[in-house]
Amino acid sequence: QLVESGGGSVEAGGSLRLSCVVSGINTANICMGWVRQAPGKEREAVGIIGSDDGTRYAGSLNGRFYISKDNAKNTLYLQMNKLNSEDSAKYYCVASPPRCTMTLITRATFSGQGTQVTVSS
Repeated sequence: QLVESGGGSVEAGGSLRLSCVVSGINTANICMGWVRQAPGKEREAVGIIGSDDGTRYAGSLNGRFYISKDNAKNTLYLQMNKLNSEDSAKYYCVASPPRCTMTLITRATFSGQGTQVTVSS
């Protein structure tokens, strides 16, 4: 089970940190990531973190987002900075894609219910 929290409304330029508490899966041993979906748009990969803690991000983010995890707490995080209106979407914590790549993270086996992020300009 993956349970996200930390979403909300924020003004453009602000920051949010999303959390994903994981149960039933050991975060130390799997590939995890964040994906997002805005109304009328396809689900897109935000970033991934492998079992080796290596990370990759969508190029469009321009280094504004940062993924981390605390294996002791079995929790995944997404720090989002300099938010803009294009970041408004529902954000999902996902785990165990077919391969740990930005292309396949959207096909991950496990997903949370999502948390809404709304950025006002």
